[in-house]
Amino acid sequence: MSPDEDPAGSPGQGNLPEFRPHPDERPEDVARQLRTLARAKDRLQGLLSAVLAIGGDLDLPTVLHRIVTTAMDLAEARYGALGVLAPSGDHLEQFITAGLSDDERADLAGIDFPHGRGVLGHLIHHPEPLRVDDIPSHPASVGFPPGHPPMRTLLGVAITVRGEIYGDLYLSERRDGRPFDEDDEEVVRALAGAAGIAIENARLFGYVRDSAEQFQRLLLPVLPDLRPFSGAAVYRAAAEPASVGGDWYDAAVLPDGACAAVIGDVVGHDLHAAAAMAQARNMLRALLYDRKSPPSSVLTQLDRTVHAITDLPVTTACLARIEPATEGWTLHWSTAGHLPPLVLGPDGRTEYLHADPGVPLGVDPDIHRPDHTHPLSAGDTVLFFTDGLVEHSGHPIDDRLAALADLAAIHAGRPLGDLVRTLADHHPSDGHDDMAVLAVRTPTGG
Repeated sequence: MSPDEDPAGSPGQGNLPEFRPHPDERPEDVARQLRTLARAKDRLQGLLSAVLAIGGDLDLPTVLHRIVTTAMDLAEARYGALGVLAPSGDHLEQFITAGLSDDERADLAGIDFPHGRGVLGHLIHHPEPLRVDDIPSHPASVGFPPGHPPMRTLLGVAITVRGEIYGDLYLSERRDGRPFDEDDEEVVRALAGAAGIAIENARLFGYVRDSAEQFQRLLLPVLPDLRPFSGAAVYRAAAEPASVGGDWYDAAVLPDGACAAVIGDVVGHDLHAAAAMAQARNMLRALLYDRKSPPSSVLTQLDRTVHAITDLPVTTACLARIEPATEGWTLHWSTAGHLPPLVLGPDGRTEYLHADPGVPLGVDPDIHRPDHTHPLSAGDTVLFFTDGLVEHSGHPIDDRLAALADLAAIHAGRPLGDLVRTLADHHPSDGHDDMAVLAVRTPTGG
């Protein structure tokens, strides 16, 4: 066996010391050293696992809580907390805890979280690692509030992000009843270093996500006055991965008195999809406004236009006109690979308008898409929505469509703004895609 293959002492085994017992050592001393070496190995493996765990999340609240629980595991502590400093740096503005039982949390109900007095404040003003064997005896101690579980020992370590102190990590009460030792301090300090990087990554991701979502919302229109119709729309970003996508909608009353409504979904979940969505929506509005062409013809013209002058990804859409009829109204629509609209009556009746969906935009602009018609009564609501509202990896799409219809029926009498928000809030999907809902209601006067 080569030196590189020596399992006991090769450099590939990390910083663990090589163990070679002296011939004169007593068996109990050898056993103690082996236990110490095994504990050091377990801690090193635990630290590596902890670093990977806290670095695997990008949601800041999740990252902060995981830092606390992994520190507790590494130091075998019963209680843990992470205090986030206020921008002034002189007090805590957030306090994340772990380890408290339900009864202990109930005992603390109504008690404000600590803001950095006493021993916790000592670490704020003196950010060197702190080990305390008896909290009540520490010169900075000011006691615990009523209902607080008894705590005697403390290990505190500051967490820095980009060279500035972000907060302090606190651990209390080792499970074996012993005070925290130097090994505990060393492993928690190492974790705190990795925690700073994880926190910064989560903060940057949150900033990018929020900026992207704001960009998406700015591209979507505020619905104009649709009188004599009424309308409402809502957009919700995906929970993951990027909180931005290509869902879009629009509605307008046309010069001939018809109300046009469109909803679409550009394939993709990035800024390119959002920008492509805005291009398609603006082109369609221009094609719609001064024409009485059937929806299929407008979709074909849009398809040919975007095919000629832009690189619009594959896009699904449903375009409709609600036109006055001899009695009531007529819904005239055509789809490009999109889900069917849902008609909701004021009495809660629901009907999906299943019909030939046509091919999506961006596939072949010369393939014909059919038009369809359906009568509407006064006060009927037509719901257009994207697949993010109903798609669920654990359920068939027909099942989720039925769940949406049931939900809409329950809330049929609500104002349109409340209705679309309720559908988005209680959607039957798994939330992994962005979603848009557009509702247009015919005049109640006929």
